[in-house]
Amino acid sequence: MRKTVQLLSAVSLCGCVATAPPPLERSGSQRVDPIPISLALEEIITAGVRQHLRNPIAAKFGTMLAGERTLDGRHEIVVCGFVDDKSAASGSGGNEPFIGKIYPDSGNSFELVAIDDDASVGAACRMAGLAMPGSKP
Repeated sequence: MRKTVQLLSAVSLCGCVATAPPPLERSGSQRVDPIPISLALEEIITAGVRQHLRNPIAAKFGTMLAGERTLDGRHEIVVCGFVDDKSAASGSGGNEPFIGKIYPDSGNSFELVAIDDDASVGAACRMAGLAMPGSKP
């Protein structure tokens, strides 16, 4: 009887092993995991940004970076880039920075967060982990 109790005690203690804490949920993180920009993603970005430009047909896109994250339980792709919205007739526009979001779970809907505010767009992109090379040339 004594051996049985000791054996049961030993067996019950075998399950008491320290385990590593679960990985932290990234839902509160502002930083993104960088991803390559596919042709389909580029089309979503350019079409979404063009809707907010004065001269969408003549717009030329420069460097673009993208990354994905889950924020507040919602999957999103953050995009930072430059667009030249220069109108040949007026000469206005120029190489303007922009930041936008794409929501894959909502039919790849695009939301332009900001455009042409070099300081705030740059800061938002850096916060997300997408440091854009240079600012307005």
